[in-house]
Amino acid sequence: MRFEITPAILRRILILDAATCAVMGVGLLAFSGPVAALTALPIPLLTGAGALLPPIAALIAFVASRAAPWLLRLVVWGNVAWAAASLALVFGLAPMNGFGVAFVLLQAVAVAGFAAAEQAGLARMRMIGEARS
Repeated sequence: MRFEITPAILRRILILDAATCAVMGVGLLAFSGPVAALTALPIPLLTGAGALLPPIAALIAFVASRAAPWLLRLVVWGNVAWAAASLALVFGLAPMNGFGVAFVLLQAVAVAGFAAAEQAGLARMRMIGEARS
C-alpha cells in the first residue's frame, strides 16, 4: 500500500510544522535556563534558536496558504539545513550532555521528517501539474 501526500494533507503537514516551530520557539525563549540546565546546551544557542523559530513558523504558515512550489522548496531546504545543523551540533559544535544529545537528535529527526513529507508533497504537486499539461 502506497501513501500519497495530497494537497490537503500537505497543507496539514505545513500547518503542523509551523505550529511545532512556534511552540518550540516560544518554549526555548521562555525556558532557556531550565532547558540549558537539563541539556548543558549554551543559553545563547537556545535563545537564538528560540528567536529564529517564530518568524520561521510564520513563513511556513504563509506557505501553507499558498500553492507556490518555490516557497515549498524554500521550506524543505530550510528544514534540511536545520536538521543538518542540529547534527553538526551533536557532533561537536556545541557542548551538551546525554539529555542534550537526545533533545537535539529528537528535534532533528522531527524536522527531517517534515522535510521528507513536504518534499513528497512537492513531488506530488509536480506530478499533478504535469498531468494537467
